[in-house]
Amino acid sequence: MVSSTCLQTGHAWAFAVAPRPCRMARPAVSCNAAADLVQTVKKVASDAGKFAAVLGASALVAASAPLDARALTYDEIQGLTYLQVKGSGIANTCPVMEGGSSNLKDLKPGNYTINKFCLEPTSFTVKEESQFKGGDSEFVKTKLMTRLTYTLDEISGKFNVDGGGNVEFKEEDGIDYAPVTVQLPGGERVPFLFTIKELNAKGSLEGFGGDFVVPSYRGSSFLDPKGRGGSTGYDNAVALPARADAEELAKENLKSTVALKGQAVFSVAKVDPATGEIAGVFESIQPSDTDLGAKAPKDIKITGLWYGQLS
Repeated sequence: MVSSTCLQTGHAWAFAVAPRPCRMARPAVSCNAAADLVQTVKKVASDAGKFAAVLGASALVAASAPLDARALTYDEIQGLTYLQVKGSGIANTCPVMEGGSSNLKDLKPGNYTINKFCLEPTSFTVKEESQFKGGDSEFVKTKLMTRLTYTLDEISGKFNVDGGGNVEFKEEDGIDYAPVTVQLPGGERVPFLFTIKELNAKGSLEGFGGDFVVPSYRGSSFLDPKGRGGSTGYDNAVALPARADAEELAKENLKSTVALKGQAVFSVAKVDPATGEIAGVFESIQPSDTDLGAKAPKDIKITGLWYGQLS
């Protein structure tokens, strides 16, 4: 995790809330340094084991922890009113599993539909070139600028498990993208569209992954400060008519909304055959915004927790 953190905060409660079972406080969103662009499924599976251990240690947390700092189950979240959720940060969190088993063999083979699939990032890092000559590029810490608006939720798709424990997950619908902006130590801001659109992941319960589509951060009708757009607006900068066809201005004049590709890996930490709940950890690498093709995208690494319900 990172040295510089971007904390999840919420407003204090102005009314009494019925006491709830104490749980592990949810980790703050951080923007940390990471070692390498390519992370293996094996590492994510290892992180899933740590995640299960964290859930198992929930009884050690002080009962006085504020409600908005706790991880809540799906039923507990459904039992809250709008005013209880408003301004608390709870709407930006994924449910956690109170019961279940870390023995992944408890999940029987079958062709499931996964609903309520939720991804909650706990870390955002951006790959930058080394400040030292000959140094390797590395993922650096960032500061989250867009606050509590980055969780993906209500995603659905097909989740098939065969007799050998092999998994195939295809994302189909849901709130599967969220605009996010982070700031690098030097002050540069990096916008990107956090997403898993059209994810097609394969592997085992210990670790499965695949590619997904990253749509353009802005649409073709967006106009830049010079009035240029992909499907509307000027073809070039009107103030520079003599340089309208200049090669160095081509990428600014010709707007591109071509979708890019990202990769994600997931690992299952807990399953509950009785309720159909399933949860684990994930890590994804995706490109940032390209300013409609005018800039080269940066690599964004996102790690966090996920939750879903199988039926």
